[in-house]
Amino acid sequence: MKRAKLLKIPIRKAVLGLTPYNAPAEGRAKKLRLDFNENTVGCSPAVLRALSRITAEEMAIYPEYQETTKRLARFFRVRPAEMHLTNGIDDALHLIADTFIEDGDSVLVVEPTFDMYRFFAELAGARVAALRYDEEMRFPVDDVIRVLRQPAKRCPRVLYIANPNNPTGTLVKRDELRRILQAASHTLVLVDEAYFDFSGLTILPWIRRYPNLLVARTFSKSAGLAALRVGCLFGRPELLGVMRRAGTPYPVNSVALVAAEAAVGDPRFLRGYTREVLQSRAMLEKGLVRLGARIYPSSANFVLADFGPVARRLVRALDRKGILVRGRRDFPREGFVRISAGTRADTRKLLRAMEGIL
Repeated sequence: MKRAKLLKIPIRKAVLGLTPYNAPAEGRAKKLRLDFNENTVGCSPAVLRALSRITAEEMAIYPEYQETTKRLARFFRVRPAEMHLTNGIDDALHLIADTFIEDGDSVLVVEPTFDMYRFFAELAGARVAALRYDEEMRFPVDDVIRVLRQPAKRCPRVLYIANPNNPTGTLVKRDELRRILQAASHTLVLVDEAYFDFSGLTILPWIRRYPNLLVARTFSKSAGLAALRVGCLFGRPELLGVMRRAGTPYPVNSVALVAAEAAVGDPRFLRGYTREVLQSRAMLEKGLVRLGARIYPSSANFVLADFGPVARRLVRALDRKGILVRGRRDFPREGFVRISAGTRADTRKLLRAMEGIL
């Protein structure tokens, strides 16, 4: 424990050493939001109708999960005991850390990746071992396997894999994931499939094959429920059962449960929005190449582009035009910008604005 200068209570060293997460800035609502991979058209009308039917009495009752879990489990084609609802994937990561990570344990990440893997691991007191994507944004499969095959006492407690990865958009192939899981006999493996709808690749059925596998999903992307924070963890019942001991009794609120059910009840909306984004992403990739950027093949709802020395000026100029994109600073050099793919109309607006800047 260490004391802060202005406080007289002990503060954990792990907390004092944390870098706060760079959340979206305020005042984004009236801008074209292509910076945090959100749904740019909003949720299904079916969700809004369901929310409008919530009664005052229902708002006064603590959430009940059994029936919602059954219906969502059918949608994901798992058994209810194989699914645990969380307050977004962030809550799932916190729960993993609280359940499996002791002070001083090592965890493994491949960076750049979702910042919250490192955040919650370090908050739990873990030592973060970080491998890196190479210059072609390729996942270092062999290096990961080499770390996992160390003696049990030296193996990482948890391995985090975002698939597709954020911010690179790249995908670890199914056979590569199989090799990793076969090597991870002493390591819990989380495969974060937040962008599954846009990649089409999932290993969710593998939870019955690998006892140390957890798969995460979210309703924040294609379903457009980022404001309500709904996520799911999938794994073997005995694995999730242990995790529930460390969890809170009501991690997801009743309004979010209603919205999640309504979202999966409108698969036509989900398919339509996903199809629109994939077409928009293809348009975005072609447009960025035409403007001179180097891009990396994406399987998500965004594209990583290398603009070199003009990147910072581009991000600022787009902001002045009411268009938000995200400059990345988690690479060895500056120049990388992550741009979300919204609708095709969004992409056309973005590309026209960029043509006037570059």
